Amino acid sequence: MSAGGAVAGAPRLILRLEGVALLLGAAFFYGRLGGSWILFAVLFLAPDLSFFAYLFSPRAGAIAYNAAHATLGPLGLLVLGAWLGSPISEHIALIWLAHVGFDRALGYGLKYARAFADTHLGRIGR
Repeated sequence: MSAGGAVAGAPRLILRLEGVALLLGAAFFYGRLGGSWILFAVLFLAPDLSFFAYLFSPRAGAIAYNAAHATLGPLGLLVLGAWLGSPISEHIALIWLAHVGFDRALGYGLKYARAFADTHLGRIGR
């Protein structure tokens, strides 16, 4: 762990590689389920709309960002979609998971309420 309390070294690399694996795995299964790549492109950045909550406060922004960037939401939607036989729900969940993986691979972690740049993977930027 780094002095700032964020993940560093090999664990940080492993977490980023897990992000790559999540992105690639979600995209792979999206393709296997026959999802539209146009829909994938259109919705891929949709979770980033949560940034608008930062207009209210850093706390509201962190809550909204974390809700949109944790794996719990898309995994729940994926299970629900499979259970109900809803391909569109499965497709949206996989796009969402791919986005979360992409962000983690780039080092964007879940946010702390102090500031947007403070994440569980470390401070964004230099």
